[in-house]
Amino acid sequence: MSKVRIVIAGPRGRMGIEAVKLVDETEQFELVGVIDRLNDGEPFQGRDIYTYTNIEQCFQETKPDVLIDLTTPESGKIHTRIALEYGVRPVVGTTGFSEEDLKELTQLAEEKQIGAIIAPNFAVGAVLMMKFAQMAAKYFQDVEIIEMHHDQKLDAPSGTGVKTAEMISEVRESKKQGHPNEKETMTGARGAEMDGIRIHSVRLPGLVAHQEVMFGGEGQTLKIRHDSYNRASFMSGVKLCVETVMKLDMLVYGLENIME
Repeated sequence: MSKVRIVIAGPRGRMGIEAVKLVDETEQFELVGVIDRLNDGEPFQGRDIYTYTNIEQCFQETKPDVLIDLTTPESGKIHTRIALEYGVRPVVGTTGFSEEDLKELTQLAEEKQIGAIIAPNFAVGAVLMMKFAQMAAKYFQDVEIIEMHHDQKLDAPSGTGVKTAEMISEVRESKKQGHPNEKETMTGARGAEMDGIRIHSVRLPGLVAHQEVMFGGEGQTLKIRHDSYNRASFMSGVKLCVETVMKLDMLVYGLENIME
């Protein structure tokens, strides 16, 4: 069985470092190049593979099967589109894709008939947290989401927070929560709002990725929480995505859609 040829975008970031370890430790994976904004043309970590600042040159010379993209929202969108155009299957952990972005990329994947996976969160436990929250939302209409991340995260609310709210909205009747005459005396005090669901973002050093979904009912509350304490927690999901994307001919958004 031939190995899956992989290029990693963002190899120097904390997630990228873990992804390099994952590829090195997985027998059926092979790292053939990395994409970075620095060190163009230099050997990566002293290996016989190279660093590229130009993604198209990288694809032309390394001919990968899969791109693992762990960069920024803006770069991730560009990289995903170029990967699909080159017939490379993207596995993207970058959040911040709009509905319009997803529609465009879904159409491109269908035209090329190749797989792509965009996952707001690679942690299997986080996906289960979202699924459990969706189950609970059938019975609890009042819900707020508190997502907590490190202070270097660029987007707020997080992709996981937004995805959780979307999943809850699929089964929950739309409702405006709180007192009908509620007024914020400080702008933003009640957080962002999606379909009546409040989403609160916390950014502090020392955090990695954490989320709590809090439901309220008559005389009771229910809290569903997931915590990632390091980036290694995301790698089982990355591995699953790489293995699965090789079998797909369409774009899938969300790790939950490839978990049995």
